[in-house]
Amino acid sequence: MITFILKRLLVMVPVLLVVAAITFFLMHAAPGGPWDRDPSARQVDSTTQKQLNEFYGLDKPLWRQFMAYVIGDVNKKGEFVCGAVCGNLGPSYRMRGRTVQDILFKPAKNKPFWESQFGYSARLGLLALTIAIVVGLPVGILSALKQNTIFDYVSLLVATAGISVPSFVIGIFFIIIFAVVLQLVPVIPKWNTFSAWVIPATILGFGSMSRIARLTRASMLEVMRQDYIRTARAKGLAERVVIVRHMLRNSLIPIVTILGPALIGLVTGSFIIEQMFSFPGSGRAYVTAISNRDYSLIMGTTLLYAMLIIIANMTVDIVYGLVDPRIRQNK
Repeated sequence: MITFILKRLLVMVPVLLVVAAITFFLMHAAPGGPWDRDPSARQVDSTTQKQLNEFYGLDKPLWRQFMAYVIGDVNKKGEFVCGAVCGNLGPSYRMRGRTVQDILFKPAKNKPFWESQFGYSARLGLLALTIAIVVGLPVGILSALKQNTIFDYVSLLVATAGISVPSFVIGIFFIIIFAVVLQLVPVIPKWNTFSAWVIPATILGFGSMSRIARLTRASMLEVMRQDYIRTARAKGLAERVVIVRHMLRNSLIPIVTILGPALIGLVTGSFIIEQMFSFPGSGRAYVTAISNRDYSLIMGTTLLYAMLIIIANMTVDIVYGLVDPRIRQNK
């Protein structure tokens, strides 16, 4: 098992390097730069741009900038400054005086970590996953037990729509219905109240909820046709016992395997929802960094999300290896 885990850890290194290289060179290939416009929309003159490029090392060749960001470089004082391999994600070009680590992980003064931008996104993802599980599992179970009924058809229709329709389209409808028409939530939410989190978390988790419902239904229907289910009923067990102990327990195995990647997907895929609701999370900061060409913040956020996705997939592989030793032997 140790060898199995070490192999998975070693695979992370080239994957992160490829992600960093693709992001870096595509980012610099896009038109514009961090000094095209300042936050007050004034054009930065050429002399100031030259000084800023020299200060941040943007006047160097791209390959050297990439090596400096990933590995490190010697500063003007002759000191070696380690790069991303040491956890140094660099300074922000637009929020001057702040590093990428501070922007993403440092909360306001005397506030807990959950009040940081990444903390906000993590909480939103956890709440979205909770809603997806609490709603998706019962709907999938009932849909399988009531196959070919009105409930089954309606749930399949809603689940298909949840998978097919983009989240920002669903978000617009939710805002119009719940904020404007019904006025159940404020149009401009206050994030220190729980009610403000419900709508964005529901929209974010709607796709995962639909997938969980469909997968639960398919898994339940497959288990229901197994011989041991007929045997359990033939032994005279109550229907509730057959459903809970035999059907549900065995059908949840494929559901559990997707929960880890689903959570990471909700945390890293919240860009549009955070932007729609002006949510103070890392996803909104990422979108703003792309608009401002804040290279360090773009690179740092991309590597962070790539790391989370790799860890989630690696965790699933490790769990598979613990459950089935044949996987460890074949990989």
